[in-house]
Amino acid sequence: MTQPQTNASLNERRKNVIAKGFGSSTDKYIAHAKGAVITDVEGQDYLDFAGGIAVMNVGHSHPKVVKALKDQAEKFTHTCFMVAPYESPVTLAEKLCEAAPGDSKKAVMFVSSGAEAVENAVKIARYYTQKTGVIAFDCAFHGRTLMGMTLSSKIKPYKHGLGPFAPEVYRMPYANCYRCPFGKEHPSCDLACADYMEDFLINHVGAEQTAAIIIEPIQGEGGFIVPPKEYFKRLKAICEKHSILMIADEIQTGIGRTGYMFAMEYYGIEADITTVAKSLGAGMPISAVIGKKEIMDSVHPGGIGGTYSANPMACEAALAVFDIFETEDLLAKAKVLGEKLYSTLKAFQEKHSFIGDVRGVGPMIAMEFVLDKEKKTPAPDKAKQLVDFCLQRNLIILACGTYGNVIRLLMPLVITEEQLTKGLEIMGDGLTAIS
Repeated sequence: MTQPQTNASLNERRKNVIAKGFGSSTDKYIAHAKGAVITDVEGQDYLDFAGGIAVMNVGHSHPKVVKALKDQAEKFTHTCFMVAPYESPVTLAEKLCEAAPGDSKKAVMFVSSGAEAVENAVKIARYYTQKTGVIAFDCAFHGRTLMGMTLSSKIKPYKHGLGPFAPEVYRMPYANCYRCPFGKEHPSCDLACADYMEDFLINHVGAEQTAAIIIEPIQGEGGFIVPPKEYFKRLKAICEKHSILMIADEIQTGIGRTGYMFAMEYYGIEADITTVAKSLGAGMPISAVIGKKEIMDSVHPGGIGGTYSANPMACEAALAVFDIFETEDLLAKAKVLGEKLYSTLKAFQEKHSFIGDVRGVGPMIAMEFVLDKEKKTPAPDKAKQLVDFCLQRNLIILACGTYGNVIRLLMPLVITEEQLTKGLEIMGDGLTAIS
């Protein structure tokens, strides 16, 4: 008779065959999941405030996603869209073109991961502009591929010892109002961080060789850093002045995470190219590059694509996601969830002096921990202590940020009131315990 698996026994097996660098945040091995709850192989339920790192906005195993996958699996699982196409990617592209901010006519290409979408966005921008330079930002994260990790900012663990990196990538400061790189305060700063791009195009990379800037509307791994609302308008004006494209990396912010289908709606900006992944497929590996049609159509046939691009299973899952957002009014629910989270985290901040900042848009929200509020000395140990405390009490949360001192919340948008209350109570108890 086969012995039942435990977390410990699976972890021992893992050590023998899974590469050490392919790590996990917890040592809990999941047997099944539903909504905002995941259950490990030992039968323990965990509230999921991580959402598979912003992948499960519609919740785990949503019935409509499950049905879409079952129905498609009975028809076919793969033909390669570049060999024998089918309808679902066409329908999904229509929905993405309609949902993406701005009135410009758009076109879409599909790939399998966020990093792959970023790679292709850069390729397309370079092809269209016939320029090679790309400007990225401090605290950015864009993936673990060669171009992705080059564009990313944090050295450990994402870049350490993994070079050399891709050429023609340049980095400038981001609009981090809590830790302003220019030593100013908003709004008296008059967006010096945005205007700095004009100097950057003189002293670091010429406008005539810069194809694009790539930005996250809210920096994810960097610590949920939210720029002032007018920041991107100023950057976009500079880009248009110098014929530089703006790529919006919406891989973490997209598909409703901020209470908007795309976060650039919050800023009132139409990017030239947008990347999206994570919650698009409700756990299925799919990503997309959405761009102005003249830009997307500039690349010759075969110049972009891939064997698994527009996989039929993933496309059907993504179509189910759009259906769920519409029929369950999930964007409105997300906004309500965001208000509850913000008010609760602000109450935590009033109670605990080590919570230096609470920030976010909608339910994409975070707390930054510091040793003292005046010097803003990062407190990564406290973040780790809270993560560990919560896990011991069956709540999964994630830390992030350049210094590892930020707690981010990414629970499924379908979380129930009871589940949310319970999770926040555990967090509140944890904050008290680590004070």
